[in-house]
Amino acid sequence: MSTVKRLDKRTERSRQTRAKIVAAARELFLEHGYGATNLQDVADRAGVAVQTIYFVFRNKRALLKELVDTTIAGDDEPIATMDRPWFREARAAATAADQLRQHVHGTRLILDRVASIAKLLETAAANDPEIATMWPTGEDPRFTVQSAAAQALVAKPGARPGLSAAMAADLLYCLLSPDLYLVFVRDRGWSPVEWEAWAYGTLHTQLCEGAG
Repeated sequence: MSTVKRLDKRTERSRQTRAKIVAAARELFLEHGYGATNLQDVADRAGVAVQTIYFVFRNKRALLKELVDTTIAGDDEPIATMDRPWFREARAAATAADQLRQHVHGTRLILDRVASIAKLLETAAANDPEIATMWPTGEDPRFTVQSAAAQALVAKPGARPGLSAAMAADLLYCLLSPDLYLVFVRDRGWSPVEWEAWAYGTLHTQLCEGAG
């Protein structure tokens, strides 16, 4: 067997082990809470030695960060949101309305995943202030994404006349926020599909000309 094949198999085994650990942590954190779960519990659920978890993640905070990051992304690929196919396809849409429809749908899929761990992360951060420091400070990455979407949208046919990219970015950032999504879906019992239809319709009146 060639060295490349051995390395590929080793890399894939490492990736599978990492994914098993994250999946086990997700189950236990949701079942028992972040604070009540220790790494030995996670190791037992994942079927690995606890030393493996320390080797891969170093500590429980880093494991939680991996869980959050992969939940938002939907996978463990190191691909930024703006480089993901759904975002690139939406931004390449021919009209403002088409881009908005695709963008709202793609964002909704992310928010669906975020909703499942929102309470977990809130509780963990409340009990361990250092958790909040694990993500970069500065401009919110979510605003960076919405700003890029807005710049593309306002330049397309069907965009509302006189609409600035800055105004469009603010509207996308606020109306497609995780907090607002949770108010509708978690607190008020809307289905994700109902929220998507509302978000698209509301944003269409603000960002596009004509009927939605």
